[in-house]
Amino acid sequence: MPGGNARRVAAIDCGTNSLRLLVADVDPEAGRLTDLHRSMEIVRLGQGVDATGRLAPEALDRAFAVLRRYAETIDELGAETVRMVATSATRDASNAAEFAAGVTAILRIAPEVVTGSEEARLSFSGATAELGPAAGARLEPPFLVVDIGGGSTEFVLGEAGAAPGAGLAAMSMNVGSVRLTERHLHDDPPTAVQIQAAAADVGVALDAVAAAMPVSGARTLVGLAGSVTTVAGVALGLTAYDSRRIHHARLPAARIHEVTEHLLRIGHAQRAAITVIHPGRVDVIGAGALILDQIMRRFGFAEVVVSEHDILDGIAWSMVPGQAAAPHEA
Repeated sequence: MPGGNARRVAAIDCGTNSLRLLVADVDPEAGRLTDLHRSMEIVRLGQGVDATGRLAPEALDRAFAVLRRYAETIDELGAETVRMVATSATRDASNAAEFAAGVTAILRIAPEVVTGSEEARLSFSGATAELGPAAGARLEPPFLVVDIGGGSTEFVLGEAGAAPGAGLAAMSMNVGSVRLTERHLHDDPPTAVQIQAAAADVGVALDAVAAAMPVSGARTLVGLAGSVTTVAGVALGLTAYDSRRIHHARLPAARIHEVTEHLLRIGHAQRAAITVIHPGRVDVIGAGALILDQIMRRFGFAEVVVSEHDILDGIAWSMVPGQAAAPHEA
């Protein structure tokens, strides 16, 4: 059990494809979060939702089976507070009440279906928790947090350690590694014309971001999610994924540009031979790198700070309201 004033919390992030659990000790006086357990399971809760408007019975079964295992872990570790956040897969499903009832029966709490702005706030909190003044990271705010996904990229701008939601600007654009590959990068390796079209597509999105948010005021770029961490692994010359080396790596723009050009120049077999790239990302990592490279070019960032921490960590921090975020111990 946690000592002193620490509180043991359990955070669950329920996305369209995955269910993730974090059990951690949070010390409200020191503002310190210490990992006890992290896990991730692919459940594909969003299977068929676009076509049917309902959560499929088999998807519910998979999710509930994982949640039962998570409940055992939470009980074994003695978490005092549990929060489960669900995002888009459950927001519009006509049988969302069935999902909520199942979750409540297993976890003894109801899942919270959060808005896009709350999702952005939690992601920002998790990503920047260790980057504020209390952490001694010596990184200059405001922070622009970019989460490069498969279908979209989220942008959140603000200061770490601010009051919840205060001064944050957030938006999502439909440029992601999978979407961009399917739209433009049809050859392998892609042609120069295809790469130019993809870059132009990203450019339109970034123009919209610049028009809606004061991005020019950002001083530190923080990158999240698999495309960014994978590009970081390649840039660092890793032969296997090493989260400790990737987390908070600071990579110069020139190195990101070099890696991007290389990934777009070589074919599938050569990318697959780069062992730090997960097999599921081999086909789309070039597009993911291109998005990051274009963001850095467009907004003039000299480097990107890579973070392994995201909405899951933000959920954990949210269970200690008003506490300043500080160093994270894994």
